[in-house]
Amino acid sequence: MNQLILTVTRACNLRCSYCPTAKDGWPSLSEDDAVSAVRLFAQEYGGGAIKLFGGEPLLRPRVVRAAMEEARAQPSIRWVYLSTNGLGLNTDWLNYLKDYPKGILTISLDGRPEDHRAERIAVNSAVPDAYDHVLSIKQDLLRTPRVVITQTIAPARAAAADANLAHLMDLGFWRFNFLPGYYIPWTSSQLTALDEAFAQMSERIQARWRRGEKTYVRNLFTWAPTPFFNTGLVVDADRTIHPSNVGLSGALDHLRSETSVGSLNDPPSREALRERTQQVNQILEASLEPHVLSSTRDVDAKLSEFCRGLYPHWAAYKRRGSAA
Repeated sequence: MNQLILTVTRACNLRCSYCPTAKDGWPSLSEDDAVSAVRLFAQEYGGGAIKLFGGEPLLRPRVVRAAMEEARAQPSIRWVYLSTNGLGLNTDWLNYLKDYPKGILTISLDGRPEDHRAERIAVNSAVPDAYDHVLSIKQDLLRTPRVVITQTIAPARAAAADANLAHLMDLGFWRFNFLPGYYIPWTSSQLTALDEAFAQMSERIQARWRRGEKTYVRNLFTWAPTPFFNTGLVVDADRTIHPSNVGLSGALDHLRSETSVGSLNDPPSREALRERTQQVNQILEASLEPHVLSSTRDVDAKLSEFCRGLYPHWAAYKRRGSAA
């Protein structure tokens, strides 16, 4: 899919154990930057989907709103994905999203409160509890179209992944994206736990489809040439342009000089962006520690196997729905 990835800001109000992206002292995109990036994508790169990332993008709500309004005005933009930890969501935002035809809201929520809180630390005592905040707006969220829950699976929580999925389903959510921790080390016992959890989660999802219950797994419809990271026209928070957002990772920040291919002031041609995209995996593999690279490949293979096992059951569920 042709896509624009906007890193609105590197700032975040949480420090999650498995997330290496938050950075202090960085610039954030301005409203004008966001509008320029969306116009560039729509008019020079053919448009498609936009993903708004951070850090936590809703720490810069006016920038997010500017990007979304420009995307609304561009016919070549089909979808706008807003990825958030949920802390910036309120009634005003949810009312806006209900009437926004291109929006897909993705909220990071790991499952049961004890597991969610164990991996997420607020930057200071003024930051509310993320689980409690999302639960406080749950009814409005359930009425908001196209809400996807990203269930991140940290290595230490792999054994609890199925119980956490059951909890999220019990809350009433039914659209999911599963994200095991990438670019961090996993032990052999944690990988075994992940394998077992994916088998349990697959059975749980299949059972819901057999009962005709709405359940959507976004992983079945996404693919990227680099695990976890997004490829496309990537505009970082400092206005530089890259073919991949691998530089979001603190451990890979030094790669930004190798992946940089222009800026909003001097954007690359499609050909230059395509050529640099083909180099990303090689650059990444040369920079990662072997045990981190092997862990990443292992968890990605397990997620891929999980998806392959679900495809025929998803197809059968859709056929039954079409025949009803």
